[in-house]
Amino acid sequence: MSAFGEAVLSAFLELLSAKLLDSILNFVADYGQVHQQLKLWQSILPEIKAVLNHAEEKQIKDEDEGVQNWLGDLQDLAYDVDDILDEFAYQELRLKLQKTQAQANTSKIQKLIPTCCTGGNFSPISFMFNAKMISKIEAITDRLNSLNTRRNSLGLSEIMSQGATSKGKKPRLQPTSLIDGAVEYVGRANEKQKMLELLKSNNSDGVCVLSIVGMGGIGKTTLAQLVYNDPSIKESFYHKSWVCVSDDFDAVNITKTILRSLDADSRDENDLNLLQVMLKEKLSGKRFLLVLDDIWNESYRDWTILRRPFGAGTKIIVTTRLQKVSSNVDPVKAFFLDKLSHHDCLSIFAQHALKARNFDGHPQFKEIGENIVRRCNGLPLAAEAIGSLLRTVTDHSEWEKRCFAYCSIFPKDYEFKEEEIILLWRAEGFLQSKAKIQGKGLGNQYFQDLVSRSFFQRFSKDKSRFVMHDLMNDLAQLVAREICCRLEGEKQQKFPRRSRHSAHVSDDWNHSVKKFEAFYQMTSLRTFLPLPLMVPRYEVFYLSNVVLDDLLSRLSYLRVLSLRGYEIYDLPDFFENLKHLRYLNFSRTRIKCLPDSLCTLYHLETLILRDCSKLKNLPSKIGNLVNLHFLDIRGADSIERMPSGFDQLTKLQILSNFVIGEGDGLLIRELKNLSNLRGNFCLSGLENVNGQDAREAKLNEKLGIDGLELQWGTGLENSTRKKEVEERVLDFLRPQKKLEQLIIENYGGVKFSSWIADSSFKNLSSLKLRNCKNCKSLPSVGRFPLLKDLSIIGFDQVQKIGVELFGENQLNPFASLEILSFESPPNWKEWDTCEGDEKVLKLPRLRELSIKTYPQLLGRLPTHLPSLQKLKIHSCTRLVVSISSFPSLCKFSIRGCAELVDDCSSPAKELSSLQTLSLSNISKFNIPADRIMLRFGNSEHFEIDAWEELASLSQHGFSLVGHRFISVWHCPQLQSLEAEEAELQPNKISHVESLKIASCGRLNRLPQVLHELTFLTVMEIYNCRGLVSFAENNLPPNLKKLKIADCENLEYLVDEKEDNKSMSSILCLLEDLEIFECPSLMSLSSKGHKNICNQLQFLEISACSKLSCLFSNTMFPITLKHLTIRGCPELEYIAQEFEETACLESIVIFRSGIKSLPRGLDKLIHLQEICLGSCSNLVPFEESGLLTTSFRAFLVDRCGKFGTLPKCMASITSLRELRVCNCLADISFPSERFPVNLTSLAISNAPKIYRSLVEWGLNRLTSLQKLAIGGGGCSNVVSFPEEGIGIMLPPSLTRISLSEFENLEFMFSEGFQDLASLKELVIDNCPQLTSLPKKDMLLSLGYLLISRCPLLKEECSSDKGREWSKISDIPLVKIDFKSVIPMESD
Repeated sequence: MSAFGEAVLSAFLELLSAKLLDSILNFVADYGQVHQQLKLWQSILPEIKAVLNHAEEKQIKDEDEGVQNWLGDLQDLAYDVDDILDEFAYQELRLKLQKTQAQANTSKIQKLIPTCCTGGNFSPISFMFNAKMISKIEAITDRLNSLNTRRNSLGLSEIMSQGATSKGKKPRLQPTSLIDGAVEYVGRANEKQKMLELLKSNNSDGVCVLSIVGMGGIGKTTLAQLVYNDPSIKESFYHKSWVCVSDDFDAVNITKTILRSLDADSRDENDLNLLQVMLKEKLSGKRFLLVLDDIWNESYRDWTILRRPFGAGTKIIVTTRLQKVSSNVDPVKAFFLDKLSHHDCLSIFAQHALKARNFDGHPQFKEIGENIVRRCNGLPLAAEAIGSLLRTVTDHSEWEKRCFAYCSIFPKDYEFKEEEIILLWRAEGFLQSKAKIQGKGLGNQYFQDLVSRSFFQRFSKDKSRFVMHDLMNDLAQLVAREICCRLEGEKQQKFPRRSRHSAHVSDDWNHSVKKFEAFYQMTSLRTFLPLPLMVPRYEVFYLSNVVLDDLLSRLSYLRVLSLRGYEIYDLPDFFENLKHLRYLNFSRTRIKCLPDSLCTLYHLETLILRDCSKLKNLPSKIGNLVNLHFLDIRGADSIERMPSGFDQLTKLQILSNFVIGEGDGLLIRELKNLSNLRGNFCLSGLENVNGQDAREAKLNEKLGIDGLELQWGTGLENSTRKKEVEERVLDFLRPQKKLEQLIIENYGGVKFSSWIADSSFKNLSSLKLRNCKNCKSLPSVGRFPLLKDLSIIGFDQVQKIGVELFGENQLNPFASLEILSFESPPNWKEWDTCEGDEKVLKLPRLRELSIKTYPQLLGRLPTHLPSLQKLKIHSCTRLVVSISSFPSLCKFSIRGCAELVDDCSSPAKELSSLQTLSLSNISKFNIPADRIMLRFGNSEHFEIDAWEELASLSQHGFSLVGHRFISVWHCPQLQSLEAEEAELQPNKISHVESLKIASCGRLNRLPQVLHELTFLTVMEIYNCRGLVSFAENNLPPNLKKLKIADCENLEYLVDEKEDNKSMSSILCLLEDLEIFECPSLMSLSSKGHKNICNQLQFLEISACSKLSCLFSNTMFPITLKHLTIRGCPELEYIAQEFEETACLESIVIFRSGIKSLPRGLDKLIHLQEICLGSCSNLVPFEESGLLTTSFRAFLVDRCGKFGTLPKCMASITSLRELRVCNCLADISFPSERFPVNLTSLAISNAPKIYRSLVEWGLNRLTSLQKLAIGGGGCSNVVSFPEEGIGIMLPPSLTRISLSEFENLEFMFSEGFQDLASLKELVIDNCPQLTSLPKKDMLLSLGYLLISRCPLLKEECSSDKGREWSKISDIPLVKIDFKSVIPMESD
């Protein structure tokens, strides 16, 4: 046990003592023997707890094995005591429920029992229960006495530390050798000194940049802070500023941050040009230090834009993990930080853990400190974070450490949400505190504390999820030791003897019975948590029936059970054996109902049924789950009604949805008692409720509900729905005033309740009104002071939006609104923005405006939205859109409007903030050409889609210049991108990097200006039938990737119109070329020049039926690494010969007319793979052979003239994959040996190869994992493997596929006996086969597929088949591609 485990054990024993003082002693008061034993426990436990401090010192200082074993045994005993006390608590709960349910109907039999036997907790069942518990209790008492005796023999006694605390506890980490309350920085003194010298020097005429480069946690930010805060810096610089950039490199925001640091009163401005002018003026003639921390953006252009305002006197420090970023900023010097020495890391750890420079004052912690620091791997952040955890000593720290240690069961890189972890901690009993925690609770406090100290880190791709750094995961395992463990991968692991919490981690999609064998020995486990590893989050998993039918009922002490994501249709009725359960997770299973026994789980706190799409009902006795805190049925959309009994669930805090079925309106009254509800809550089926029942729900008294969704059914036309009734229901469902989010959906009333516009809802930040099709007007919601997000969808009766939405005489409507969305009201004709009234509609903070599918909407948008960043107008064919008043616009998308105008009378300003521009189907484009480039010319992303009348970009003033990423889609009239005479203006630098064109049928040429776009590296062209060639004479100079598809008239990639003798000397940088579905393509170049391929690395050509020449009359391009050709029947030759220096790594050719590969295969020292398929003209290779150094895969399939394998095949030790299928019938292997390192082997219709393989010995392929054999021509084979010869299969096999064995009758079991890793078995078209290997040979099998095997199919039927027992425990079995296990019940 670790030193920190003792602290946790101490807290655990304290909890057990508290439980003994609890109601349990009262519960057993009438049972003298039980009561006497528990009182004895109550006296012994504190005596043992008192010596834990001494035990800790002896095990660390003296390495006393006896003490270590004593502590381990004590920990085991503590868990067992907790289990027994939990059983008593369960029994007490059960009796209380029975008593409550029986009070109204006392049985006559019970009246006959004497009153002396009916008092207290007496009942026949409880008497039997206590009698059964006697033997367990006595065993625990014996173990307690033994521990107490051993305590004395080990010399353990109660000790008090110097300066004991007021509670009598010794502080775990007493600080000595304090460093004046500050942490001393170690390990980077040299770098700091050099940086200070460079920053204070005056030898630079321009901007001086220093970069700090290194991996995460290496100390880049800390070094920058040290330099920034050094006193000498303050003397040397007039101004200094620090900006944390991270992954959001926004020049506007960064510049604004710098300005605010220089002048807190600087005006808020979003125009980058103005901001940079202001900044330049502020810094004129002054020395300025700027730190840009944690830069990820690799764009050189973005960097040059940002640094414009800075001149002589400015020094910039950049910290980054990326060397490319450092290169972009062109530093005077780059400081590449290495990992710290072990000594320096140990010093940092000691400072944060002990507030001391070293362990001299704490020798008892030195050994474990050394072990931890070795795991820090030289990362100062890791040493700091771990030290900070160990430093914390508060009332709850022991439980927090236990929470952290528990997370060691999660695999490295596992992503989790806060709620997920807290629910598990609660279920395991870790959220213990003497003080009452307010707000979101103790779990949230623990979690956020661990986040603040970097033990949990936000996942970069999803900020709602977290991960543990690998180092933290290692530390959690160190703290947890044997108590927590995880089984990973295919290793046949065993649980440590003392394990209580476990996760099964697997990257497989099927989980066989063999994977769970270890669990049968661990009947005291508390946690059964299968977790996916490195697979898509919504993958389907399959589980052996043995786990459900047998294993889980044996794990009777489980607190946590998760079967999330398994393809389970039915659950066994085993829950009566799992009385300790607190947490059940069946999310994303296929269950249709829950067993009644689930309602005997009186301790259950969490029930997760998320995305159980087949689940139709919750159990009828759900009211028995009196400890339920959390019920999640999101995505369980087949549930049509709630059962009665929710009024008994008074501890319920999270209820995702309460569904009211037809005729069940009264059930909404049961919500009255659920006063603890909090978070988000949905009420659905409200069309089945009347006003009086809605009143009784008392929603306004549920103060913890932050988000409320009120949902009626979709059938508004249903005659049973009454508008007046639904209006009354909405009236009475008024929520509490601190509500933050409100959704109303499918409401059938004509008007909204007055409370929806009540300004007392001051915290409301999000309001979504959806499909309220009978409402003729919108509520006045403009007065909500904190409303940020407003969405209005599907109001069929609304024709005008105006002052009623903003609020009559409202001085500052929508003062905080940031997102406004309107969608699909088909009759909305007018938006009265009230712009003549100074008091109305300013929308000062609106960032996003979206208007979709308003075919009747006339007029214009509001003309002044100063903060608008995203504008989306879709399918508003009568709307006029002006772009003159959106100075901060970043993303602009119009797909269908009447007119786009720029009606600003003043000179147009450059819209420098615009990043994305998307235009589509604009009836009238009314912006002068001279304004186009100013308004739109600098957008990074420029997209035109479905603009039917557009003939050329230049007709409206658009240009290829100024944008980085350009896409033009579905413009049927487009003939050119630029005018014929267009040239790149000398003062304009093009930054186009990507150009994509699709479905522009009349486009017949690409502009010459492409050759002047020096940044253009990627082009994609699809479905442009007018193109005959991609380019004339040569390609754009820096083009690296080109993809062309579905251009039916394309004949050449490059059409050499003139005899350009110098063309062969022009350097072409094209690296990646893909051409698909171009049936007219004849050659890459009309005159056969090779220069377009002189840098080519990847070439893929598919479905080009006329292609007859690839590298005609030339050697193969030496730079090409990957060649793929599919569906080119006219192509007979690739090239004549490979060169010595060729880089080729893979050759893939399918369905082509290739007759032979070029000469010189033996020269390809980098070749790794040859794949040949359906090439009917292909003949065997010349006998020059293949080089054997790196060749890994040879596949040939359906090549009818291919009759000989290369003679060198057996000697290629690097070969891993070999496939020879459906070639010449008499094809044979060229030697008696096979490549011994194969991991995958497939042969079909090759009887000579099969016979050679069997006689040589399959078992000699000791690395083989996948074996596929097609038995065409093997009519004499009746068993697999064959008896007598080749009987043993390689133990390494994970997949076997057998097919086309016409006389195969049985599987020979002895050949399968060592296949412990076999996961998949596929058998196809073996009509005589009747039996499988013995069941014991199939325990590891996760997937079995049987097809076109009629006799075996009959034997595997579940009712009478003799083979059924062999396959019944396999997680997934398909017969003729229909699933029989698991089988969906009717």
